[in-house]
Amino acid sequence: MGVEINYHNFFSLTLSKAVILHACPYGRYGSPWTNKKQRGGRENMFYETEKNNHGLDFNPFKSLVIPRPIGWLSTLSPEGVVNLAPYSQFIMLNFDPPCVMISSGAHPDNNRLKDTVRNIEQTGEFVFNMATYDLREAVNISSTFVGPEVDEMEIAGLTAAPSKLVKPPRVAESPVHFECKWLNTMTLPGYKPETNASLVMGQVIAIHIDDDYLTPEGRVDVLKIRPLARLGYYDYTSVESVFEMAPLDKGEMAARRRKGLVGEAIAR
Repeated sequence: MGVEINYHNFFSLTLSKAVILHACPYGRYGSPWTNKKQRGGRENMFYETEKNNHGLDFNPFKSLVIPRPIGWLSTLSPEGVVNLAPYSQFIMLNFDPPCVMISSGAHPDNNRLKDTVRNIEQTGEFVFNMATYDLREAVNISSTFVGPEVDEMEIAGLTAAPSKLVKPPRVAESPVHFECKWLNTMTLPGYKPETNASLVMGQVIAIHIDDDYLTPEGRVDVLKIRPLARLGYYDYTSVESVFEMAPLDKGEMAARRRKGLVGEAIAR
């Protein structure tokens, strides 16, 4: 709002297949497979996380918890300013009722709460918007740290669509949205104030799906959506292949597992 920065020109995001802006993971020691001698003759990487004695320029932990779905959340401040930000530490917690959670680190500005967390706690609402390959540049732009008075949806060139049950708007260009009510926030202490994490949990009270992304059989067409997911470093991926593998249980156990794994349509 009142910001005159052309973020589309300022930020460029180039994806080739699944990888963007790839940073060399091997650092000053070169490839661990060709420099075993420099690593004390060890055949495989082993390090203690308290010591971080992996000998690499980049901590590999985030590159091993992958792929991570992106929680692209829109919120409203008490003053009515739209906030939009992607969170790669996002997960489904339950399906009955459907609940989701983000883990948000501290804001680099004085380690304060990020605008998303503050808005959720002050208003009790948020919207999850599906981040897709086609929207990758907008996702990247919306990750920029700007002041709380700035509307990231606007600077990313996105369209705000009204929600049905909550006040925060949806990203109209996204094919899937969850309207959510805040449940609670837990603080996961870090070793330093800047590494504290806010675990923000919400209940999904309504879901929007663009009909163009449903198959004739009534399933979500994941390959058409191409959801974006986070890897390590500056890398991302998107879903380009799917295979089915049903559990081997029989009888009643198979029926019970189907309810949980597949998600049968049962009204309350």
